[in-house]
Amino acid sequence: MSLTGALSSAISALSAQSQSLSMISDNIANSDTTGYKTTSAMFDALVTASSNATSYASGGVTVSGRANITQQGLLAATSNATDVAIQGSGFFAVSNSTSGGTISYTRNGAFTINNAGYLENNGNYLEGWRTDADGNVVGNESASNLTAINTQVASTSGSATTKTTVAANLPSDAATGDTYTSSMTVYDSLGAANSMQVTWTKTGTNTWSASFANPTSTSDTTTATGTASGTIAITFNSDGSLASTSPSPATVVVTGWTDGAADSSITLNLGTVGKTDGLTQYASGETTPSVNVTSIDSDGLSYGKLSSVSIGKDGVVDATYSNGQTIAIYKIAVATFADPNGLSARSDGIYSATVTSGNAALQASGENGAGTIYGSELESSTTDTSSQFSSMISAQQAYSAASQVISTVNKMYDTLISAMR
Repeated sequence: MSLTGALSSAISALSAQSQSLSMISDNIANSDTTGYKTTSAMFDALVTASSNATSYASGGVTVSGRANITQQGLLAATSNATDVAIQGSGFFAVSNSTSGGTISYTRNGAFTINNAGYLENNGNYLEGWRTDADGNVVGNESASNLTAINTQVASTSGSATTKTTVAANLPSDAATGDTYTSSMTVYDSLGAANSMQVTWTKTGTNTWSASFANPTSTSDTTTATGTASGTIAITFNSDGSLASTSPSPATVVVTGWTDGAADSSITLNLGTVGKTDGLTQYASGETTPSVNVTSIDSDGLSYGKLSSVSIGKDGVVDATYSNGQTIAIYKIAVATFADPNGLSARSDGIYSATVTSGNAALQASGENGAGTIYGSELESSTTDTSSQFSSMISAQQAYSAASQVISTVNKMYDTLISAMR
């Protein structure tokens, strides 16, 4: 009968509005939760088969929650170098284990370095691709190549000298057979600093040679730390500019490092043929001629320990060492979905892929529709407390009105029963 239908409809309204209030309550509770996405109450009418002009039977209402997962939150700068946020589409891929764990997805980029060196957030480890020092992914950007980001993967730093640039004037007024010395710093592959003496010998008109003594430790110049080989023949033009070097390019090789480092091959940049941007031969204008060294610059770096880790705009994880070197060690992956609103939500801002969402497509930051990663920033909650209060008032009024329907139906039942008496 109609009274029963009215009662049923009012009860469904109470249930629907109470669920709506639960969603509003969750949204307000998470107004400061990093990466939180609001849930909206979606009401749908229930209609019975007899709801027509001659015979009406109320159906009521049902409610479902719509997760606004694709809604972008504001990015806020932080002081933590390992905080990270995405502007645009996509999620961070995380695992519940450092090796072989279940992959999930999140927009909560509040990652910190745990005592094992991994970037972690609530027990979830940030996934990325290993890179070389220039930030190029080693292998390919695929799911099979993902690994938990371990900032201690390269806890120390040191690189061998492979190139030395020399700018100096060899005196044209020197006599054939005169020798002069200078020194340059050479790092081996283990980051040990060594000093190598260069002997410049005038071999004839406009010709010189450069030979290299065995390197010694910068802290103990009496003991050789390796064996150097290679003599460079140098020829100048009549205007003092460099004419040629032999061999070309000029190279010195160091073998048998006493600390076990790999053999070194150092290419010498002595200047451009026909120019005066490296070695030159001009008169010194001195009573006793001498070599005037403008600069000797070598690459390579001394041993250094990991001092800090930061994440750049392009999603590259950079490691900085005590020797001043900064290198890329990982690139963070961005996971995109055909229907991100179809993801299944879990606690701590974690989502799981479903049949509705489809499988994740992994991209680098800003590529193929993926959002851009920003370091030292976090995505704020998408909760707007003002709109949530408005929705709460609306839910309260609808709930009160439905309860009034129940009271009215109760009185009408009382009237009906009294009439029957």
